[in-house]
Amino acid sequence: MDKRTLGQVLKNNITHHGTRLAVIETGASWTYQEFGARVTRLAAHLNDLGLVQGDRFAVYAKNGSAYEELRWAGFISGIVPVAVNWRLAPPEIEHVLKDSGSEIIFIEEEFKAVFEARQLSQWQEGLHQIGSELDGHIDRATPIEMAEIDPDADAMLFYTGGTTGRSKGVRLSHWNIVSCGMAFGLTVGARSDDVYLHVAPMFHSADLLATAWFLNGAAHCYMPAFSPAGFLQTIAEHRVSATVTVPAMLMAVVGGLDMSEFDVSSLRTLIYGASPMAFEWTERVANAFPEANFLNCYGLTETAPDLTIFGAEEFRGAIESGDREGTVTSVGKPNVLVDLRVMGADGKEVAPGEVGELWARGPNIMTGYLNLPDETEGAISDGWLHTGDMARIDSEGYVYLLDRLKDLVITGGENVYSSEVEAALHRHPLVSEAAVIGLPDDRLGEALFGVVVLKPESDVFEDDLIAHCRDLIGGYKIPRRYAFVDALPKSALGKVLKADLRSAYS
Repeated sequence: MDKRTLGQVLKNNITHHGTRLAVIETGASWTYQEFGARVTRLAAHLNDLGLVQGDRFAVYAKNGSAYEELRWAGFISGIVPVAVNWRLAPPEIEHVLKDSGSEIIFIEEEFKAVFEARQLSQWQEGLHQIGSELDGHIDRATPIEMAEIDPDADAMLFYTGGTTGRSKGVRLSHWNIVSCGMAFGLTVGARSDDVYLHVAPMFHSADLLATAWFLNGAAHCYMPAFSPAGFLQTIAEHRVSATVTVPAMLMAVVGGLDMSEFDVSSLRTLIYGASPMAFEWTERVANAFPEANFLNCYGLTETAPDLTIFGAEEFRGAIESGDREGTVTSVGKPNVLVDLRVMGADGKEVAPGEVGELWARGPNIMTGYLNLPDETEGAISDGWLHTGDMARIDSEGYVYLLDRLKDLVITGGENVYSSEVEAALHRHPLVSEAAVIGLPDDRLGEALFGVVVLKPESDVFEDDLIAHCRDLIGGYKIPRRYAFVDALPKSALGKVLKADLRSAYS
């Protein structure tokens, strides 16, 4: 198979799906022909700003058609968009801009005050406001031809969360993104008559899963910021048929709304990833969307971003079986272009069912980390990416994630995977969410510590949780100390920030 670029994807969509809707927003919409014309004029504007192929520019904005146009203008010109998380603090933003060499930043008006911070003052002259000002430049520009681009050239730069240190710039090539979109779309059944909802933040690589629908010429709509009612209302308003979410979003939707008030009958494919979801919540979501192909997936920013997919029919069957410890706890099987293996501490592949570090190989593996050759070499060996996730793969090929290597707790010489303990705590009828970490202990080396969010108007004590866990897991795995909190610290994609918990309670 010849490698393809994202520019070639857009060119094909204009040819084959030119009159189909590409972008839908309240009060505005564009066909693929119209979208392509706007993008080529926006690429010309990038050139007018002095940017040339290989340069980078930053995007600091919420989900929307402007974000979409900016990144596709970069894709067709070879100028690399840098996704900036608008939740970052000024020193973190400074690191991203310096490390990426981004002098031009496209920004929404509501965020301009952020750049009044001392650390960001040098970029104020490079701010370009998204909105009517940018639309004016698009209207006045003369379209340019799509550039000749190497499929292995950088297409987009994402910065990892930086929960264990300075964030790293992940370089994803055109072929990384296109190949992942092909594999993902094939398995989940992306179609040209779909309407895909971008609800995961577009500054995060999870949004690249939308490439599956771009490859098929589907329509796209956007949520600038998530809210449970807004999510359901957008599905109803735009007849959304497919979307990728995170567990925190789905838990908020089914946990506090009357679903009967919204017409979500158009939703055909409902996917979640980024973090695990307790069986009770998975079951509730499946029941709330009984007609949707409901499934989960797993991946990393470094894999553009998908590695595994749990087929919808199999996933719903696993939920309906009621076996909370069976395949429902897995993240499915490798996508069709990915090889996975589990490696032991001795550097050798382990037998099926045994635990080790998950390694991945495929056309979607990142080019590397920007400006970090040693880290790149440490992360990729002979084409295999070391994911940093502890996992096992059973004899049927199902992948079970146990923990991040850094979240493994070694207590009294025993390895404890926090995900197993968290699953036991989630089975308590009054526990809404739970996270388990290891804290320094003079006797055990590390002691297990639970941070728990209770359901409203609930009253549970440490002894209650300890007694509850005794019937489910070994005694050495049970936390003896707990903190009861109103909410767990989470990333933009709903991942619990365990580094923050360790810092707060150590």
